[in-house]
Amino acid sequence: MSTDERARAPQEITGRRWLFPSALIHELDPDAGASGRRPRRTARDWVVDFFCFLLAVLIGLLSADSLRHEDLPDGYAVLDQVLGALACAAVWLRRRWPVGLAVAMVPVAFLSNTAGGAGVVALFTLAVHRPLRYVAWAGGVSVALLPVFYWLRPDPDVPYVGAVASGVLLTAAMVGWGMFVRSKRQLMLSLRDRARHAETEARLRAEQAQRLAREAIAREMHDVLAHRLTLLSVHAGALEFRPDASRAEIARAAGVIRESAHEALQDLREIIGVLRAGEAEEPSGARPQPTLAALDALVAECREAGMKVSLDHRVADPGAVPASVGRTAYRIAQEALTNARKHAPGTEVTLRLAGAPGDGLTVTVANPAPPAEVPPVPGSGQGLIGLTERATLAGGHLRHGVRPDGGFEVRGWLPWP
Repeated sequence: MSTDERARAPQEITGRRWLFPSALIHELDPDAGASGRRPRRTARDWVVDFFCFLLAVLIGLLSADSLRHEDLPDGYAVLDQVLGALACAAVWLRRRWPVGLAVAMVPVAFLSNTAGGAGVVALFTLAVHRPLRYVAWAGGVSVALLPVFYWLRPDPDVPYVGAVASGVLLTAAMVGWGMFVRSKRQLMLSLRDRARHAETEARLRAEQAQRLAREAIAREMHDVLAHRLTLLSVHAGALEFRPDASRAEIARAAGVIRESAHEALQDLREIIGVLRAGEAEEPSGARPQPTLAALDALVAECREAGMKVSLDHRVADPGAVPASVGRTAYRIAQEALTNARKHAPGTEVTLRLAGAPGDGLTVTVANPAPPAEVPPVPGSGQGLIGLTERATLAGGHLRHGVRPDGGFEVRGWLPWP
């Protein structure tokens, strides 16, 4: 991941990082593993490690108390306790070497009864941090050695079968608990990967939509302006190559040049407000483009389709709104009403229009949250992106998002000289 991509990527873990395991932060945070160093323990890791050490020591003390009832060779009880103490101290290394510690604990726990607690903790750690094949080998060998261990060192207070069964159940419980913790972490990692892929795909779609919108602008500029600029060039060339033309011919050519230049500039101003015209609208002379005057017809059409639309029109003189600004405002209202009809059916949509020369034109389309869950509607999802680009090129801006009450609002502002 490059520096720019890492800067754009959202931070998966923010706020109280000390509540998360260091291994999980190392996997989720894109910057945590950049240095290549081992992840540092968090406050949660220190607490968990301390309780694991305390559990190993507690089990070791209970086992050491039972050594008095066993018939052991001279010095073996001391060796048992020394191995148990070393095993409890090795619990602090369980995060750095989970496989090595679990493998080493198998013979140590077989030789030392007081090391049984450390062996259980090591097996749990192995189940959390490594795949099933490692746990199967270590756990299988430990379970296979349990009957031999209790045969050689029987517990005087517990029957042989009960001791073996309790050891097998304890081992299975720790392995199952560790695998459950590992599955939760794997689920979080998979959701992280899916979210990153979705964000990357959405960013690529947005970039592609912007590129296609700019290509549409370039095509429309060529189609609309090419004719007028060519006409202007022809008449200017005629004046250059016929300096002896009569005054009437010169005046007529100059009038054509002036009119062509004026119309070309007017078309250029209108094209700036166009971003994503459909294929049927690309020929500029095929039919008149909708302006602010067509907004009432749009609202009436939506109402006839069964949609609840409340129109709040506060523009004193709609006819004074420039054609390009009116067309952009119409497109914003049209796309927002379409989205409300698809994603919030049955709700009452409010369309507000306000503005004056010098203050700009504001278009607001808002709808409350739908009364029930709406099934997903297929679509490209690029309509609001195109409107944002359209408003930006027109010199304005567009904002959209979810309101605190769960509804959705689209607000656009366009300059009105």
